[in-house]
Amino acid sequence: MFNRLVFLSRNIILSFIFLVVFAAFPSAVLAEPALQGKAAALIDSKSGEILFGHYENTPLPPASTTKIMTAYLALEKAKLSDVVVVGKNPSLIPPSAIGLKEGERITMENLLYALLIKSANDAAVAIAEHVSGSVPEFAKLMNQRAKEWGATNTNFVNPNGLHDPNHYSTARDLAIIAKHAMENSFIREVVKIKYKSIPREDDTAIKWLPNHNKMLWRYEGANGIKTGYTSQAKQCLVSSAARDNREFIAVVLGAQGNNVWTDSINLLDYGFNNFMTVKHKSANQIIKKVPVRRGKEDVTLITQKDFYYTVPKGKSIAVVETTEINNEIKAPIRKGQVLGRIKFSSAEKELGYVNLVAQSTIPAVELFSAEFGKNLVLNPQFLAGLVLLLFIGWVSRMRRRKKRRRRNRWLNHRNSIR
Repeated sequence: MFNRLVFLSRNIILSFIFLVVFAAFPSAVLAEPALQGKAAALIDSKSGEILFGHYENTPLPPASTTKIMTAYLALEKAKLSDVVVVGKNPSLIPPSAIGLKEGERITMENLLYALLIKSANDAAVAIAEHVSGSVPEFAKLMNQRAKEWGATNTNFVNPNGLHDPNHYSTARDLAIIAKHAMENSFIREVVKIKYKSIPREDDTAIKWLPNHNKMLWRYEGANGIKTGYTSQAKQCLVSSAARDNREFIAVVLGAQGNNVWTDSINLLDYGFNNFMTVKHKSANQIIKKVPVRRGKEDVTLITQKDFYYTVPKGKSIAVVETTEINNEIKAPIRKGQVLGRIKFSSAEKELGYVNLVAQSTIPAVELFSAEFGKNLVLNPQFLAGLVLLLFIGWVSRMRRRKKRRRRNRWLNHRNSIR
């Protein structure tokens, strides 16, 4: 009986210790999502923090998830109202396509609907040639922007993701690219559309565009972003979902069949079940005023955008802010010009930064203008300097006069002796 009581007591104590450790270190026991695809990544779309990775830095063919970058550059380099005259090359591209014909006229807006909703490969080539003149030149823009965003293991050779041994990306890089793309309001609106009809010059041409992203029907809060498939890449998906002021983006590459949907759901569930997004700074928040050399007034620095960080549920951190201002701020200053930044960190890691920008335009004061003179006169430092210069000039003049008097007396005295 005594041994049995000891055994029970020991189990109770061990269970209590386990519960204490579990409560104190919730992030240490997060169950990783079950996955079947070759590679995966999960990112908080607001903070930009990568929360999970599975072979996330392995280069793989991205298939039509490539079109996320194509759409972003199209919106940056062209207008939605642009009328694109289709060349010969788009008509030679294999499906998925909307059957563009040489000489057809179609707006950039409708090409983007075809690109992002129906995943039209011919629309991607038409966009690339309109923006850059050729696919290779457009690919240069794609790679340049990828590097700027930190997608360093990516190389694009075409705008649609059709297979090429030199066309590759990673789950991590695609998560970063998707995060930036979803900051564009047009892309954000288009990628959540389930069906769309567009006008065509040929009334018999393909106009009905169904979205291939089944997550829009299957997952609560799903709002984007792009599917992909080739026989070499297998099933690829960049998906996103928003709930309770949080938004996560999941990337799955190299999945088989329906596993792409299961993997994506598991990744997004992992994000919503285990992490919180914290808004630490709001956009347009006034930080400080700083003097402007040759400016009519001081410039007010404000935050360029919201700043978020991500923490495991149940955990809080102390955030340290470090403000860095450009060494010399000289007029003219334009509204929105980056003049510094605030860096955020915790005891564990760097959290990121937000740029500080000018709240308004500060023109330069023209030299020798009436206003410039007025500003100088009213400047206490200028007045003090002017008084000092006048005093020095007066002292110098008195010394010269005194020296002349001494010399004259000496000359008079010498002449009188003669």
